[in-house]
Parts: sequence; structure tokens; C-alpha cells
Amino acid sequence: QVQLAESGGGLVQAGGSLRLSCAASGRTFRRDDMGWFRQAPGKGRELVARISGSGGSTSYLDSVTGRFTISRDNAKNTVYLQMDSLKPEDTAVYYCAASIGVLISAKSVTYWGQGTQVSVSS
Repeated sequence: QVQLAESGGGLVQAGGSLRLSCAASGRTFRRDDMGWFRQAPGKGRELVARISGSGGSTSYLDSVTGRFTISRDNAKNTVYLQMDSLKPEDTAVYYCAASIGVLISAKSVTYWGQGTQVSVSS
């Protein structure tokens, strides 16, 4: 059974940092795109950051470019999201995701994590 387990969420003040981790189990994802989505109350789920299987290609939502960094450790089957200079508008539930194809939207996700809450106070 494939599982994506997120950790690292919490409450932080504006300008602070958090590091999210997503540990995969049940299969290896070293060849697959992985990424992070977020969903704020009353809003749709949006792709925040994506990383290719090798880690050589990354992409980001415009509003987080320069503040967030996605990375992965294929030996540990884990993907990370380093979030710096956090803003109140970053408050959302963050979901880890993996795709057996190209990860470009929620429709292309094959596996989802359960989500972790990130709250940024002003």
C-alpha cells in the first residue's frame, strides 16, 4: 500500500520558516514527479512546487518563487519543502503529491498525502 506521510506543519509568525517533509512508502518514487499542493479555506487546491524524479527540474507557483525551495532525497524516498519568509496568505493545508506522469495539476496526481496544516500569523 502506497502512503505519503507529511510532517513539519505548524504555527509560525510572519517572516518565519518551516520545513515540510513527505516520506513515501510502499513503492519507490525515484523516477516520478513529486510536489506540494496547498488549499486555503474556501479556495481550490493549487500546485505550489514540483520536482522531477532526478531532482534536476523544479518549478514554483509565482507567489512563492524565491521564498520556497523544493528538494528530494531519493535514497530516503522523501521530498521536502523549505518555506522561508512566510506570509499570512501562505496559511493553508499543504498536501504532498506524486504522479506517475508529469505533475502539472491536481488532475495529474496519482497519490496524495493526508495534508498538514501551516498557519502564519501576522
